[in-house]
Amino acid sequence: MGKLSSIIGVIALFFFQVNEQPTKKNKVFIERGYYICQKHKNETFCKALNFYIKKKYDSCYAYSSKALLLTNKEEEITYINFMQAYSAYKKGFYKKALQSLHSITDDKENVLEKQVLLGSVYLSLKKYNESINHYEKALEEGPEVFRKKNIYHNLGVNFLQKKDFTKANEYFARELSLIEKRDTAAIIRTKMGLANVYYNQYIDDKAIPLFKEAYELSKLYSDIRLKQNSARNMAVVEKNRKNYQKSVEYYMEYGRWKDSIWNRDKIWELTEKDKQLAVAQKQQEIALQDEQLKRQAVVQKSLAIGASGLLVFLGFLGYFYRELKSKNKFITQQKEELNVANKTKDYLFSVVSHDLRSPINTIKRQHEKLKRQLKNKEYDAVSETTNNAIALTESTSHLLNNVLHWSLEQNNQLSFKVEEYPLKPLVEQAVYNFEEIAEAKNIVLTTMLEAAILVKADKESLKIVLRNLLDNALKYTGENGKIAIKTYKDSEEFSTIEIKDTGFGISEEKLAKIKGLEDLSIDKINRSEGVGLGMLLCQTLIKKNNGKLLIDSELNVGTTIRILLPNASA
Repeated sequence: MGKLSSIIGVIALFFFQVNEQPTKKNKVFIERGYYICQKHKNETFCKALNFYIKKKYDSCYAYSSKALLLTNKEEEITYINFMQAYSAYKKGFYKKALQSLHSITDDKENVLEKQVLLGSVYLSLKKYNESINHYEKALEEGPEVFRKKNIYHNLGVNFLQKKDFTKANEYFARELSLIEKRDTAAIIRTKMGLANVYYNQYIDDKAIPLFKEAYELSKLYSDIRLKQNSARNMAVVEKNRKNYQKSVEYYMEYGRWKDSIWNRDKIWELTEKDKQLAVAQKQQEIALQDEQLKRQAVVQKSLAIGASGLLVFLGFLGYFYRELKSKNKFITQQKEELNVANKTKDYLFSVVSHDLRSPINTIKRQHEKLKRQLKNKEYDAVSETTNNAIALTESTSHLLNNVLHWSLEQNNQLSFKVEEYPLKPLVEQAVYNFEEIAEAKNIVLTTMLEAAILVKADKESLKIVLRNLLDNALKYTGENGKIAIKTYKDSEEFSTIEIKDTGFGISEEKLAKIKGLEDLSIDKINRSEGVGLGMLLCQTLIKKNNGKLLIDSELNVGTTIRILLPNASA
């Protein structure tokens, strides 16, 4: 049974996430939406449709809910329910997706899309019999080849989870017969599905070659998710074969793909090179300007010598003096900007050298420990040591993300687009990413979010702030603690996100330094005083969003952080 549980959990979930395409926005479906928009002139419906087409599912979900309240026309209601169901499904609100889907009638033009999406939702909920029933109904409608291929795949996943290996093999084989040779990603996924079927029946002589073939193909393909899952499959296979050394190598490869540290290192390296080029360019410009000033001085001297009278001489002298003063002022300003850029670079190097030294040394010791455990055949301890190394790598990745975002923001390369967004889905998405961590630490994570709040902000920078603050709350809250997140409309001007924990709290001295970050520039930072890059980044991005960051804390009681964001115009 150890083999079965190890493989099913890895493969089946991955296949579903990659292959499901229940509602591909085909030309006919979109044209019908445009027709309804032009026919009824419902502005809210048209906005929801526009967000749906652009795959902005947060906004589509919010405007679909509003549009349902403003219409009683059957064709509008049916179309809106489908957009809302798909948006809810993409956001992980499966119960809401089912509620919207069951409100759609089984007309001929709706039935295929409805049955495919129902199959996908029930598969996400692990209700395999219901999922199979809806996918089989979808096949009765005679779907196109691309949709039939995906339906076959997800039927194979369903039967694999039910351990009906004959049926699972049948549907994976059907899918494989429809895949073109150039579709490498689909071939990899299907071969891993067939391998999983054989492996769960202990037919290793058929399963393991397929796993290896999928792994080798994934190395030639660009999809990181395929690479990491094929590596993890091989790790489980080698572990079950008691090839622990090889298994650990695959696990380490899986970890590298998962964290994408190498990609981030490349981005960091390119950013540093861009900064060095910018500094060199500034220095070259200053040198050219100095040379120009020297030439102007020569011209000035020549004009002075050649002047025929005192008044003409003084006139020329005054003119060149003003020009020289203007140039000097310009050069001084550029030197000041260059000094700030250099101090920014020095500060980032200080962060990297100071904050990376400890985790890198710890990871090195973990690897040495892992090597020693393998040498001494302490196999029971290998998994724990590997997990510790992965956890340290994730923490280091979080630091590098902050450094990257700060570097991009300081060079005006961080994409920043202020738009109107519903606040509730943004917070829900951020909280969802930390639920497993909270559960692992026995921390009660609760939310109380108002659905009607719309704010005007840059969504991506707000996500960076929320990830940093939630990560800090979880890091400094002990086991059995509580973290409460709520949103409310603070005034006509601002709405608030409040994060309240029962953690260790912050001393008055350090809290004063953090609050001082609001008006602190990079050239005034003294790293020895304990000012962290994460909080500086949060203050900078909130200020750029025309908001405020307020912090209250008491040692051994907890911390309350409030983010005030401008309300969207009505």
